[in-house]
Amino acid sequence: MNMPKIIDTRFRTALKRLAAAGRIESISGSVDTNLEIASILKKRDGNKAVMFSEVKGFDMPIIGNVLSSQANCEAAFGIDFRGIRKLIERGMTKPLEPKVMPSAPWQENVHTKDFDIGKLLPVLKHTEKDPGRFVTGGVVICKDPDSGTYNASYHRLQLIGPDRTAIKLDYGRHTRLAFERAAKRGQDLPIAVCIGTDLSVLYAAATMGSQMPESADELKAAGGLIGEPLPVCKGVTQDILIPTESEIVLEGILRHDKKQHEGPFGEFIGYMSNEGDCPVFEITSISHRNNPVYYAINGYGRETVMLRKYVLEASLLKVLQAATPTVDDVDMTAGGLHRFHAVISVNKISPQSDGFERNAMLAAFGALKDLDMVIAVNNDIDIHDPVDVEYALATRMEASKDLMVVPETRGHEYIRCGRDGIRAKLAIDATVPFDQLERFKRVKFQDVQIDEKRIDTHASRHLAWLGKPD
Repeated sequence: MNMPKIIDTRFRTALKRLAAAGRIESISGSVDTNLEIASILKKRDGNKAVMFSEVKGFDMPIIGNVLSSQANCEAAFGIDFRGIRKLIERGMTKPLEPKVMPSAPWQENVHTKDFDIGKLLPVLKHTEKDPGRFVTGGVVICKDPDSGTYNASYHRLQLIGPDRTAIKLDYGRHTRLAFERAAKRGQDLPIAVCIGTDLSVLYAAATMGSQMPESADELKAAGGLIGEPLPVCKGVTQDILIPTESEIVLEGILRHDKKQHEGPFGEFIGYMSNEGDCPVFEITSISHRNNPVYYAINGYGRETVMLRKYVLEASLLKVLQAATPTVDDVDMTAGGLHRFHAVISVNKISPQSDGFERNAMLAAFGALKDLDMVIAVNNDIDIHDPVDVEYALATRMEASKDLMVVPETRGHEYIRCGRDGIRAKLAIDATVPFDQLERFKRVKFQDVQIDEKRIDTHASRHLAWLGKPD
């Protein structure tokens, strides 16, 4: 499917597309924000989006698992996954200055005093070991105090009071760097948290690695993805630009002089994350659309990792195809949480193509620091089919010469088998040398079309001669 010049990525437009494609299911009857909703979302993980219309104690419905599968992502955008990757690449390479609007739909209802976030919003408690309720689907918007560059990223928020949350800022993240710069000046950092925001912002917030350095502006990248400037407006209580297409917006400051114990929380890796002291987010306003829907993401759920899959694939393709002429395609695998394992498809067209697959694998590690294992295969292997990839490992990889281990490299600190993020990386060359391609050609069958009218689902009547089963 061709990439559109301009695409409508508004959150409500995406929900309408999902509904039209039959990719939303609704849970009837009252459901509880305390453990029940998150557990249902986990039960339906990787399937259709789930809408909870009757939430115990709240008038606001909840939707989750929105972008938890390829089918959902394609329906939400209205294009296939390759088109989504092209949109993301356009966002990274052709950013557009945001367009400032006088107002926004999320300003239809504004609370600036005497509010309680825990009573206004149906924030979930996800697992029994969580110490409280966490906002997980919000995109944090901030402006770097030195450069003025806007950053959009995901950070969990633990409710600790009616107008306060603790916020988890991992080391090396751009929001943390902006916070540390403000704190060094003795200043608080203004931020906005957008819940149920434009898909372009959801994906811009998921960017990482060499293709989105700290100098890149994610609000501009969101506009590049759309194909026209992202509509933004000034905050109600904070002097920052905020995407107009959001269901709910929390504005406030990260206090440079306050910390609060935060965590643990069931993170995407499947374990409870570490707990510790974190900055305090002091909320100065809560605003929302008329009849808003609350967007929830399970920490340990497919949506958490699917949000990065196409972003990381687009980043990786851009790097590898510029560096190595043989790379056709890449896949960030589900088993590797769409973050830690990749499969690279290469097209060998001459003897000079040999070896480039290994260059590509090493370049991949440099492009994405969290990548721990890369497999290279010839382009006759379907890299999106794990069975076909394993076939290549079983029949084309010789362990004594096709494994490359790069020791003591930087990865993700959540990987417990490593040492605070230090871990070896593994490259597996499951490609066939150019001069052996003919020998490794797989058996082909004639391409026939089967007339569905000839299919008899009652085959047992044709097997009467077998007799009745014992």
